[in-house]
Amino acid sequence: MKNQEHRPRILISAPHRSSGKSTISIGLSAAFRERGVSVQPFKKGPDYIDPMWLTRAAGRECRNLDFFMMGEESIRRTFAAAGRDAGLSLIEGNMGFFDGLDLEGTDSTAALARLLRVPAILVVNTRRMTRGIAPLVLGHQQFEPGTPVAGVILNRIRGARHEKKLREALVRYSGIEVVGAIPDDQGLLIEERHLGLTPVKENLSLPPVVEKLSGAVSAHVDLDRVLEIARSAPEIAGEKEEPDFFPEPDVRIGVAMDPAFTFYYPENLSALRRAGAGLVPFNTLKDHTLPDVNALYIGGGFPEVFMEALEKNSLLRGAIREAVEEGLPVYAECGGLMYLTRSITYRGEKRAMVGVLPCDVEMHERPMGHGYVILETTGKASWLTPRKAVHAHEFHHSKVVNLGKVDFAYRMVRGRGVAGRLDGILHKNVLAAYTHLHAGGDPRWAVEFCAFVRETGFALPPGH
Repeated sequence: MKNQEHRPRILISAPHRSSGKSTISIGLSAAFRERGVSVQPFKKGPDYIDPMWLTRAAGRECRNLDFFMMGEESIRRTFAAAGRDAGLSLIEGNMGFFDGLDLEGTDSTAALARLLRVPAILVVNTRRMTRGIAPLVLGHQQFEPGTPVAGVILNRIRGARHEKKLREALVRYSGIEVVGAIPDDQGLLIEERHLGLTPVKENLSLPPVVEKLSGAVSAHVDLDRVLEIARSAPEIAGEKEEPDFFPEPDVRIGVAMDPAFTFYYPENLSALRRAGAGLVPFNTLKDHTLPDVNALYIGGGFPEVFMEALEKNSLLRGAIREAVEEGLPVYAECGGLMYLTRSITYRGEKRAMVGVLPCDVEMHERPMGHGYVILETTGKASWLTPRKAVHAHEFHHSKVVNLGKVDFAYRMVRGRGVAGRLDGILHKNVLAAYTHLHAGGDPRWAVEFCAFVRETGFALPPGH
């Protein structure tokens, strides 16, 4: 029988997108941290960008919670392990509170609130709204019985008179508690790009926004009351905590970690370390040689934003190209795939990339692939054992063009990938896919990649 644990926890959601839940979640994380509360942030869904901001605000690495990729048991284990020693676990939802893949909302933010028995606070964008807030909130309170909607934060208030009308309507018709009212201030908005907020790791001038958000939340949200609500959450079953054992590494994997490549799930990096890899960061913008490694992992990001600097670093591009031709194992996802092609074309400009994949990439205004995917292996990648239904995701505005004859590692049961129903371009010992994997959805990936690296026995010569 599992032990029962008291875990202070809160979930921040909204009736719909663009309500301000991300900025308020960031502000709450920073404000509680400044008060001395240890905050463990979580983000529902496969997002990379919001977790970067939440990590910066809380000072603890944000973890993703995703029904499709991870499943309920993995969600419970991740939530229990990451937040066990925290004074507050704060979850930022995704989309609208009840939105999901199916009509029943089995993967919605509301379903996550029920699964983890987390009281939810709704962030409502109140612009051009007065009395109409009451049926909106009342509907959220009553739509799915057993869903713990505990309070509301009024966002983008236009003044004291506006706030008074909103509060009166909620008191009269819904009785829900208002725990905060944030003014409509453009200075509290974070610049967005085609996949959401601008990644905080790209621009060192962005972190002061966290301070602004913290100050606004501290001034306009009843933090004591939010903490009381979090502490009122019922006890939940304590999951068995398995220590994260990292053996002495016997292979070294270079990981591209710089402003151009920032999309990495912490679980993926941990999975590689558990499989015996030592992770060696390198910078595609500044380093002119590769580190002393046996393989590369190039994650996602926005290489198109940095394509001029990537092109200018011809020494590193040449080093990667030469090493790949000599047998260097490489695993690349999305932005990493783009970097390994011959060129990227973005906003009318074309820049040379590494050139190991026989194709080019063109950026588009609309998404070329966006959402969850289901993969099965083709058998063409020798190191991947057969898989029938790997759950993962893709989010890309780029499209592969001028593709030569290649083999593919995956068939797409769901999703678009590189060629409509195929993904995972194979060349030499490179596997480059638009798909983003999560170790919770494909626990064998890291073990098999590390085993493949050992099997190849590749080692860079000194000074490569």
